[in-house]
Amino acid sequence: MTVGDPQPGGEGVHGSLYFVGNATTVLRLGPFTLLTDPNFLHRGQWTHIGQGIVSRRLVDPAIGIADLPDLDGVVLSHLHGDHFDRVASRELGRDLPVFTTPHAAKRLSRRGFRETAPLRTWETTTLSRGTATLTITSLPGRHALGLVGHLLPPVMGTMLEYRAGGRPFRIYLSGDTLVHPSLSEIRTRFGDIDLAVVHLGGTKVLGLLLTMDGVQGADLVELLAPRTTVPVHYEEYTVMKSPLSDFTAEAARRQERGVRVVRRGETLPI
Repeated sequence: MTVGDPQPGGEGVHGSLYFVGNATTVLRLGPFTLLTDPNFLHRGQWTHIGQGIVSRRLVDPAIGIADLPDLDGVVLSHLHGDHFDRVASRELGRDLPVFTTPHAAKRLSRRGFRETAPLRTWETTTLSRGTATLTITSLPGRHALGLVGHLLPPVMGTMLEYRAGGRPFRIYLSGDTLVHPSLSEIRTRFGDIDLAVVHLGGTKVLGLLLTMDGVQGADLVELLAPRTTVPVHYEEYTVMKSPLSDFTAEAARRQERGVRVVRRGETLPI
């Protein structure tokens, strides 16, 4: 099976999610293929995550950039080294559209990426192919709360709405956000969410929480009520302090039944 191909069988399959590792996935939705938060460093390599802080990767990605299918674009939540690393910067095509924050778009343009697409919060852009469309909307995200948040790069969540007749199929990508009041507007604006890809890990620097731990992840699932939730961004770097089991245990305690754990190298039909 090639990367990200939907598994056969199952009426209503729109595509697939292939988990590369960390927050990197390959999403196939009808005729569209997107890469999220490209991180292809290997086990033992170090990356810069901001403000002079570095972290070491603990596991290998499932594939390398040479193994990727043809892409229609990259969705990048923010510009940290575990989301757009030096391998991605060196090997991804310079004409590949990158849908991201204005902050990240400006910096990637300086690296020679010619098709950056900056999106401010709630701004949208749409890809079309035949009768199918894929709408990409930037959503609120906060990497840290209070004054610390101003020291970190802006973060966006993303809503992907794939439509090929009928109602759109909605995928929410949380990005490296903590739970905060603005997230409640996502459910108000979009209604039903089919799949949430939730960045966890409980990343801590100097004792400060920078990504959701198990409790916050369960809070977000409870808030947005997606039909299916796929956790990513956990146990891969030394700064991540909350294991996946924190989230799965808390979700089970709250009787959240839509959690699907997808291991590196596995494909989830969606």
